[in-house]
Amino acid sequence: MTSKLNEKYKEVSSKLFSDLGFTSVMQVPRIKKVVVNAGIGAIKDQKEALEGFVSDLAKITGQLPSRRKAKKSEAGFKIRKDEVVGLKVTLRGSRMWAFLDKFISIVLPRVRDFSGLDRKSIDHGGNLNIGISEHTLFPEVDQNNVKNIRGFEISIVTNSGNKEDSEKLFDALNVPFQKVAKSR
Repeated sequence: MTSKLNEKYKEVSSKLFSDLGFTSVMQVPRIKKVVVNAGIGAIKDQKEALEGFVSDLAKITGQLPSRRKAKKSEAGFKIRKDEVVGLKVTLRGSRMWAFLDKFISIVLPRVRDFSGLDRKSIDHGGNLNIGISEHTLFPEVDQNNVKNIRGFEISIVTNSGNKEDSEKLFDALNVPFQKVAKSR
């Protein structure tokens, strides 16, 4: 089963090939993977809240998150070596396209006072990094059963290697960016 966004990419990839003047189809910018990272912070000692967040993240991404452990102890943050400090999910293939389709068409419009993503969110390597402050924006999360509202970061990794080609890719996929105010 392919998502609408994947079908859209297949349509626009040939247009990007000709517009950007590439000599090989392998040069066309494409999305390689989507990485979802979440720090667990204050809920690391609350087993029930942590398991609830792991379950919510699994429902959101369609994949069980891996638990990320601290590499060294840090007394200032009350963290011991090998203690779980975060969660990570790497999505590729059909799960990636399904997640992106849902994120762009359903979740982003649900954000309060959303006026578009900032183009500065695209780094010089061509990857788009987005921070979500409430995981309850996703329709899979039952808001009545949530103990703590958590945020996470979404990194959309491309193969383009530069910001300009990635911007054209994201524009072709209808990623909602802020409108630039025109000067008079």
